[in-house]
Amino acid sequence: MRNALIPLDRWEKYRVHRGSKVRLSHLPADATDFYADKASARRALKDYRNEINELAAALAAENERALLVILQGMDASGKDGTVKKVFTGVNPQHCKVVSFKAPDREELEHDYLWRVYRALPANGELGVFNRSHYEDVIARVARGDIPRKEGRMRLRQIADVERGWTENGLVLRKFFLHMSRGEQTDRFRKRLDNPDKHWKVERSDFKDRKLWPEFESIYEEVLSRTSTAAAPWYVIPADHKWYRDVAVAGIVLGALREMKPRIPRPRLDMSRYKL
Repeated sequence: MRNALIPLDRWEKYRVHRGSKVRLSHLPADATDFYADKASARRALKDYRNEINELAAALAAENERALLVILQGMDASGKDGTVKKVFTGVNPQHCKVVSFKAPDREELEHDYLWRVYRALPANGELGVFNRSHYEDVIARVARGDIPRKEGRMRLRQIADVERGWTENGLVLRKFFLHMSRGEQTDRFRKRLDNPDKHWKVERSDFKDRKLWPEFESIYEEVLSRTSTAAAPWYVIPADHKWYRDVAVAGIVLGALREMKPRIPRPRLDMSRYKL
C-alpha cells in the first residue's frame, strides 16, 4: 500500500483523540508511514488535489456549509508551503486563504477572537487559516505575555466558540505541523543562505527559537484540551515536506467526502428551454 492511494481512513492515525495527553517528544516528526518516497507521495497528492477541487466546486454550488482548515506549527514548519502544495488547483472562487499576522491597532481594540469571526469562510467556501486564533494563546503564553491560567481560560473559550461554529454547519479540521528542532535549524540556515528567502526572516524567529520548550509545552496543552469529535486536531509529521503535504491533503479530502456536497437540481424544467 505504500506506493498507491491508501484508504483515507488510514490518515486518522494522526488524529488527537478527545481528552488524550499529547507528548510531542514521543511522536516522530520524520515519519513517512504510508508513502516510501517523494515520487509516490506526489502522485497521490495530485489525485487528492483533483478530487478536492471537484468536491469544493460541489460545496460552492450547494452553498449550505463550509469547511475550515487550520494550520499551526513552529516557525518554518511549512504552513505557507502546505497552502501552496495542497490547495494549488482549487478554483480560487471556492477557496479563501487567510494569514494571521500580529494584530493591528483596530484588532487590538477588540477581544482576541473578533478578527477571527470576520475571516470565517462563508457557506460554500473552503477556508484555510495560516495561523489562527490559537496564536493568541500559544505565542502569548510561550513568551510570558499572559499567564498559563489565562491561556487555559482562552482555550476553554475557543472550544466553546468552535462548538458553536460546528453546530451551525462549519466543518473544522485542525493541523499541527510537527517539525523537529534539528529540521528547524536546517530550514533557518537555508533561509539565511538564500537572499531570496531573507524576507521570511524575522527577529522574533530567533527569540522564539530559544523558547522551544515553552512553545512545545503550550502546544501540547492546546492539542490535548481542544481536540474534539467535531473539531479534531491532527499531528502531522512535517520534517519531510512531501509527506506533510500528502497527509494534510488526504485528511482534507476525507472531510469533504464525509460532507458529501451535492450540486443542486436545476430549478427550471430544462426540457422547456432549447436553443
